[in-house]
Amino acid sequence: MEGMRFYGFHGVNPEERVLGQEYLVDLAVEMDLGPAGASDRLEDTISYAHIYRAVRDVMEGEPRNLLEAAAQSIADRLLAEFPVDSVSVRVKKPHPPIRGSVIENATVEIYRRRSTQPGELT
Repeated sequence: MEGMRFYGFHGVNPEERVLGQEYLVDLAVEMDLGPAGASDRLEDTISYAHIYRAVRDVMEGEPRNLLEAAAQSIADRLLAEFPVDSVSVRVKKPHPPIRGSVIENATVEIYRRRSTQPGELT
């Protein structure tokens, strides 16, 4: 899922916590799609709508200081709530408030996967 847009209040500067701003999230999940491809049934895959709502809850929910923490929270939630093998999360903060700068996006990208040990993530 690419180009998800959310309005949040993340950042370390007080004005970011008061004014907020738009954030962009791109997401890739890995799982076995063979059963869904063969059956053509939603029950054999993951609903995009459910994933979107989970990402929205993080990005529009509790403010985080760092983009890294927002990305990690998304990865943790998706790995905990959905039968995915791994997740790649990219969080972008358009035009970050850095005095005298011209920056299109501040971007963080993380990749997390399930461990071979039950209940552990890597």
